[in-house]
Amino acid sequence: MNLWFRLLWLLVASRFRPRLTPPLDVSILSLIVLPNDLDIYGHMNNGRYLTIMDLGRMDLFVRGGLARAIRGAGWTPVLSAAKIRFRRELRLWRRFRLETRIVFWEDTTFVMEHRVFTRVDDGREAIATQALMRGGVYDRSARAFVPVVDLFRRMNVEAASPAITDDVRAFLAAEQALKRAI
Repeated sequence: MNLWFRLLWLLVASRFRPRLTPPLDVSILSLIVLPNDLDIYGHMNNGRYLTIMDLGRMDLFVRGGLARAIRGAGWTPVLSAAKIRFRRELRLWRRFRLETRIVFWEDTTFVMEHRVFTRVDDGREAIATQALMRGGVYDRSARAFVPVVDLFRRMNVEAASPAITDDVRAFLAAEQALKRAI
């Protein structure tokens, strides 16, 4: 992550924002496109979207207690796949909202969704970018991914995964196909 000032702001602000209850709650961050977010074409760089989405996951982890649970166990979050769809460009000083949520889990895998919203010319809100990311929590000492139920147990959370949606199923199938091809 190379957004150090935004990360510092997020960590400080998280102390004053309400706690979240993963996996049910959604992290919502209101942000603005800064000059260092731009590519040579004057809109937000494709890679910057992924880095901004790191902030959404960090907010969900910190305010939801996931960070405390994994740090206390010596575990680390790891992403293994991402699928992103760009729909509208974001230009300098454009305000946008990033929503991050857990949409599915099984065994040792989480699927998170990131959605970036902005206002369009007529004033209505529209999706600028949407991404699905697959990841898990890795136990370095055991050299294995942590079962989701064990992570939730550490957080005193009991929840069943939402039903898998067609887009998540297609994302996971494409990720498996790519994994087999490598």
